[in-house]
Amino acid sequence: MSKEIIIIGGGIIGLSSAYYLQKEGHQVTVIDQSDFSSGASYVNAGYISPSHIVSLAAPGMISKGIKWMFNPASPFYVKPRLETDFLNWALAFKKSATASKVEKSMPIIKDITVFSRQLFEEMYASKEFDFFYEHKGLMMYYKTEKAGEEEWNVGKKAIELGLKVENLSKEGVQKIEKNIDVNVKGAVYYHSDAHMTPNEFMPQLKKYLEKNGVVIHSNKIVEDVVFSGDKITSIRVNQEYFTADEFVFATGSWTQNFVKKLGLNISIQAGKGYRINVERPTNISIPGILMEAKVAVTPMNGFTRFAGTMEIGGINHHINPVRVKAIANAAENYYAGLKINSQEIENAQCGLRPCSPDGLPYVGKSTKFKNATFATGHAMMGWSLGPATGKLVAEIISDKKTSLDVSPFHVDRKF
Repeated sequence: MSKEIIIIGGGIIGLSSAYYLQKEGHQVTVIDQSDFSSGASYVNAGYISPSHIVSLAAPGMISKGIKWMFNPASPFYVKPRLETDFLNWALAFKKSATASKVEKSMPIIKDITVFSRQLFEEMYASKEFDFFYEHKGLMMYYKTEKAGEEEWNVGKKAIELGLKVENLSKEGVQKIEKNIDVNVKGAVYYHSDAHMTPNEFMPQLKKYLEKNGVVIHSNKIVEDVVFSGDKITSIRVNQEYFTADEFVFATGSWTQNFVKKLGLNISIQAGKGYRINVERPTNISIPGILMEAKVAVTPMNGFTRFAGTMEIGGINHHINPVRVKAIANAAENYYAGLKINSQEIENAQCGLRPCSPDGLPYVGKSTKFKNATFATGHAMMGWSLGPATGKLVAEIISDKKTSLDVSPFHVDRKF
């Protein structure tokens, strides 16, 4: 049965939800506060990464966060704030960052990421789009034995989960990454990963949706949500009311504040990340993560992107030049002969990633509302999990059996 659906949020999660909902025959409207040209969906590393089986809430992250708190160039920074939402999130993060919980979440993360990669590949093979997509794997580059050992332990877990992973020496790395000298001891090479150019794909997806009857409103702020009992009846946008049968909240880093309008508490903190684009040949052909620096490197369509840092410091788009310079320094440190110039550093952009306390997204309905579906909290995995989340949202709203068990992503879960 066709339903009228409003999606609030037009990032990769919102537009992917619209894509699969319109395929199910629903009438879809997307409302976003931006102009569809900026945000985390445009400045991310473009990875589709089954390799990322360890969630952000990993053992040791608390102590690393405390140690790095006093280093303005550190890859992970938490700005302490005496705000209830932040303190509750931090406590839930601490409770989630245990070896047993991370171990339990690994197959869940692997399954949804592999599923999402398959969906991206279906889109790529279809005649609907013409976007850059390469399945070359991902190198986790390490300079120290300690980092290499830690990552190889993750690699062995990934092998147990069915992924192909190799531990390469520097010589092994250079046989694959032939045209630039990588200044490392070695790399853990995940064959499972693919990569894309986000700011190329997003406009194509938006254009496809509009061509197929999806109504898209840009630069519109949802000011209020009207509900009666366990049903949302309408939303107010610029003094105008929009009604629908179902509402999807793909509100990203704004979720925790936004859902207070519904009397809900969905714990999310914004994690800021930065990107530098180098629009000249770098000779880098394989995506890589510079492990000690936590910098992601992606050869995209016509340029190379260097992305990094996780800065939990509230919702703001202030660009910290010290952090941007740290990304550039790391890149030059790992790739011999690479230089990132001052103009490229100056042109850096940032995006906010919605981080749940346990590293798993929220996908599904809250018990409080029958016609509200939430799709948020993907942290650094938003791009990877866009299509999978969209497909699950469409299945939930269409009352179909979901392709994956969504219970680990329950909106009302406690930490």
